[in-house]
Amino acid sequence: MDVQRVVVDRYPDPAYLPRLREAIGAARAGGLTVIYAVVGFRSGYPEVSARNKMFGPLARATGTAGDDEATRIHPDVAPEPGDIVVTKRRVSAFSGSDLDVLLRAGDIGHLVLTGIATSGVVLSTLRQAADLDFGLTVLADGCHDADPEVHRVLTEKVFPQQAEVTTVADWAAAL
Repeated sequence: MDVQRVVVDRYPDPAYLPRLREAIGAARAGGLTVIYAVVGFRSGYPEVSARNKMFGPLARATGTAGDDEATRIHPDVAPEPGDIVVTKRRVSAFSGSDLDVLLRAGDIGHLVLTGIATSGVVLSTLRQAADLDFGLTVLADGCHDADPEVHRVLTEKVFPQQAEVTTVADWAAAL
């Protein structure tokens, strides 16, 4: 989730994308549906309220709404034919997207979560997915955050209350 080039560039970690590519490859090899969630807005940001602390300043400061480059997934982990891309309008992958419809139509009851940032899209999506009764796995090293301590607390203390938490290598080996 949120592995758009503009996001990845803000969270530099040369080891992150290769680990994520490993997870995506394992999912495809295991016959799992690969779904990407990207954040995106229409031109003029009609979806963004001036009261929104996260997206309000972005809407006022940039001209990337409706820009293909802004929503383009990093080429190192780009979608392949058969993968699904959903556009969300807020932090959670469910907010403003058709993710729930796609999951239910595909009879998908268990999600494996990865993304940038652990304290943003991963946390928000995990909480909403748990409330929607999805089974959950979080690949701790398939998530990334600007604050390593926040990442650690979430993956070691918070996420295990609602999800299985493992590593990319252990998850891939178990498929």
